[in-house]
Amino acid sequence: QVQLVESGGGLVQPGGSLRLSCVGSRFTLDRYGWFRQAPGKEREGVSCISSVDGSTYYSDSVKGRFTITRDVAKNTVYLQMNSLKPEDTAVYYCSGDLGASCSAYEPPWAYKYWGQGTQVTVSS
Repeated sequence: QVQLVESGGGLVQPGGSLRLSCVGSRFTLDRYGWFRQAPGKEREGVSCISSVDGSTYYSDSVKGRFTITRDVAKNTVYLQMNSLKPEDTAVYYCSGDLGASCSAYEPPWAYKYWGQGTQVTVSS
């Protein structure tokens, strides 16, 4: 069973930055995604990276501010979050699966493996 462990969340002021990390165990997955869920809202996709075709995806709400990268040697995926806004406040989840692309958005049920989440709070 693949385990994904997120870290890097915390409290940051508007305009600040955070870098989330997601470390995988057991074996390397082909596609990793970052989702977030704010209180009372549905889980939404933020970003995705795939080694199947080199594709990436960003939601419109984070495009230009967030960057997803991957360190294959460390089996780690990062989400660099800049220019953070209060509306970015949520629990951020790392997800992954095998043999899939990020060329188009796919909902949470399309991902097989999930981490436990890390809280990001943007507030002054």
